[in-house]
Amino acid sequence: MLAKLLVRFVFAALGLWLAAKLVPGVSVNNTGTLIFAAVLLGVVNAIVRPVVFILTLPITVLTLGLFLLVVNAAMIGLVAMLLGGFQVDGLVAGVLAAVVTGVVSWVGAMLLRDQKS
Repeated sequence: MLAKLLVRFVFAALGLWLAAKLVPGVSVNNTGTLIFAAVLLGVVNAIVRPVVFILTLPITVLTLGLFLLVVNAAMIGLVAMLLGGFQVDGLVAGVLAAVVTGVVSWVGAMLLRDQKS
């Protein structure tokens, strides 16, 4: 269980690193900041995101789920606000970073699922 959690953090860090490389407006100072950002993103997604999800459920339904991109971008933006060496400049950069991080995490989850079989 702990190994699976660590692998998820590694994929989150990989997603944030890739977002910093691909998305203009997203930057990470160093590897330590990147790892701490991945851990903090996991904590924020576990604690804050469910509350925000419930509060924004009506608009999420009206937009057929597309508002979840904004919610995910807000979680990445919150991590950037809390962490000095991680920077996200604006909503578009946050949404693109959320997409990149989400895709990398999804690929990681698929790889973990294959190892379990």
